[in-house]
Amino acid sequence: MGGDTEKTAESIIEHGAAKLPTVIVESYNIEIRDADGFIGDRANKQAFLDILDTARKLEREASGRDPIGKDDTDEISKKEIDQFLISGEPHAAAIVMTAIEEFAQELAGVVKRFIKAKAWRDIERIAVGGGMRQSRAGEIAIHRAGLLLHNETDIELVPIRHHPDEAGLLGVVQLAPPWVFRGHDAILAVDIGGTNIRVGVVELNQKKSPTLEKAKLWKSILWRHADDKIKRDAAVEELADMLKKMIVSAKKAKLELAPFIGIGCPGVIERDGAIERGAQNLPGDWSGKNFHLPQELRSLIPTIEGQETTILMHNDAVVQGLSQVAFMRDIDNWGVLTIGTGLGNARFTNRETSRPAKT
Repeated sequence: MGGDTEKTAESIIEHGAAKLPTVIVESYNIEIRDADGFIGDRANKQAFLDILDTARKLEREASGRDPIGKDDTDEISKKEIDQFLISGEPHAAAIVMTAIEEFAQELAGVVKRFIKAKAWRDIERIAVGGGMRQSRAGEIAIHRAGLLLHNETDIELVPIRHHPDEAGLLGVVQLAPPWVFRGHDAILAVDIGGTNIRVGVVELNQKKSPTLEKAKLWKSILWRHADDKIKRDAAVEELADMLKKMIVSAKKAKLELAPFIGIGCPGVIERDGAIERGAQNLPGDWSGKNFHLPQELRSLIPTIEGQETTILMHNDAVVQGLSQVAFMRDIDNWGVLTIGTGLGNARFTNRETSRPAKT
């Protein structure tokens, strides 16, 4: 990105942009309330665990035993829950299935509330990602919710195509026009969540697809920040160190990195990179006008391979949704829900440039 190209690249920088190369972001991070609070809280990871915990308590009261064991529900991993479902004793599998069914009904109810919102009207398909998507129990719940919705609406509910850990990184290639990356092999990507921060190198594969639909994750590293009591500035430094490690790895592998970092982050992202709200699960205080993550990172990583670093940040659900662009071209209006620490959401309309040519 030299000369005039670098100046043009700088002119595209608008964090949290509504108009992206292939889609219009109609809305994201909307918060819908009812008398009981935020409806998204009924369909996040903790909601499923609470439902499972209630099912276990009812079983103990009815039969005097719990086939799932003595561990607290919050301490049981997704893999363990899947194991009860796939190869555990039928009694334990039945309890998990009961929780899946109730959660699926809650998820279907949440979707029905979302599609009543103005920005979500006329939606045709919703991809569901986030941490629960990568478990067998989560996949069954998504498909079951889809069947429940099919009885009342024409909306298709599908699991996000890529592994959620990869989707949150792959989507960053859609934050800028493909020409920005011309002449490079890969870019740096960051996925910031309420529990983890993941940093990766995404290979662009521009020869296979000039529109970057064949991009793939080359390598990534994970930091589980929820386990550490760490302040914001130290967290930013840790993130910068992770990026620097990826830069070194890419150089050793002779991958030509573009001087670009794409970031998905919880919350409402302002044009200048400030986070208005929605970052309460991140380490330290990330919200407010006085903190701009892109600026902080740029001060720590001013150049990549001798060229000035460009950083673009958007909401994490938006970025995860952008990994679906190639699979949504047959429709106009679509959205994404991400089931994790919270319930992320984003709603898109395809631009003409993203639709298949008419024959």
